[in-house]
Amino acid sequence: MTKPTIGVIGLGNMGRGIATNFAKAGHLTAVWDISEGARNNLAAQDNIMVAPPGEMAAAGAMMVYVVPATPEIEASFEGEGGVLAQAAPGTVIYDLTTSFPEDTKRIAARAAEAGIQYLDAAMSGGATGADAGTLTLMIGGDQATFETCRSKLEAIADNMYFLGDVGAGHAMKLIHNMVTHSIFLTTCEAGRMAERAGLKLSDMIDVFNTSNARSYSSEARFPRHILSETWDARSRVYNLNKDLGMVVRMAEGMGMDARYAKETSTFLNKAIDRGMAEDDYSLLYKVFDDIREDG
Repeated sequence: MTKPTIGVIGLGNMGRGIATNFAKAGHLTAVWDISEGARNNLAAQDNIMVAPPGEMAAAGAMMVYVVPATPEIEASFEGEGGVLAQAAPGTVIYDLTTSFPEDTKRIAARAAEAGIQYLDAAMSGGATGADAGTLTLMIGGDQATFETCRSKLEAIADNMYFLGDVGAGHAMKLIHNMVTHSIFLTTCEAGRMAERAGLKLSDMIDVFNTSNARSYSSEARFPRHILSETWDARSRVYNLNKDLGMVVRMAEGMGMDARYAKETSTFLNKAIDRGMAEDDYSLLYKVFDDIREDG
């Protein structure tokens, strides 16, 4: 069997674009997902083959996980056909998930026992950035290993920040998402206030985008997904809720109050209780007042 040089595990909104961009850059890319349909859809592309994670590791590939979080990665480690048992010398894992840093450190230690270099490379840029190959990566782990992989990662990222030991990338991503999601909900609240004041939401966004209230939410999320009424931000409410739960957990472990993170987490928990876990998170704007008033 021809050996892949890169493996991508997880072919959802982010993983599809990541795998495609590795292949377009000329890397023979193995792909895997629990969905056979997701695997087969990509297998028709040039430079893409289907192989489970254990076979990727046996080929000594640079493995890129784009799954929900640490449990899905750890599940692929187990058994005689799993990653830990099969890993060839030189296998490197990049964990692109949004995960809890202490969990990342624990699984990285397991990988190290099998001779695998494990780096967290939390990403920002959303599905649009994954499709375009313009992600930002926040990286923790062995710096020398990162430098040897940098040229490959350039196929999917415009910006890469090496931040320190393993877990540093995921810590930065949680802090990043705390700000991103809190600002999104603040902008939703501002929009509802503007509408009650008889102002047009589109006018509020225009003003924000030429003044100090501008943010990624006002510049991209609202125009593309809310003002357009397409409601297609391509991320679930579940993902935001998961992230903020980890932020609160991290803050509590540091003895921090993190009250804005807690308020955001509480709001998202209410949305989950309303059955919105699988809904696109742009839809939160439609029912923002209702969620806020939930007991």
